[in-house]
Amino acid sequence: MTSRGRTMLAGLGLARIGIGLLPVISVWWASSFAKAHGCTLHEGNATPCIVDGVDHGDTLYTAFVAGWLMLVSLPVALLGMVLLAVLLVLWIIRKVRTA
Repeated sequence: MTSRGRTMLAGLGLARIGIGLLPVISVWWASSFAKAHGCTLHEGNATPCIVDGVDHGDTLYTAFVAGWLMLVSLPVALLGMVLLAVLLVLWIIRKVRTA
């Protein structure tokens, strides 16, 4: 495999990890924002969260419920981690053989 191919696979692995973790980041952001502003946040329905005269309740609800996408996206992130681990092992083997 060429250096360019390994770089592309590493990029693909990192992209898979990034995409896989987006729902986790979404839930973290929604929870942090709601807690910092004293708002109630749950999956049942959107509740008003007025900050500086703007209601962020629907946005927080959407970001929080997007966490259910983790059921699909975390396996994608896991595949990305496996891909990067395989590339790392192959890189170590190559370095040991050339040393």
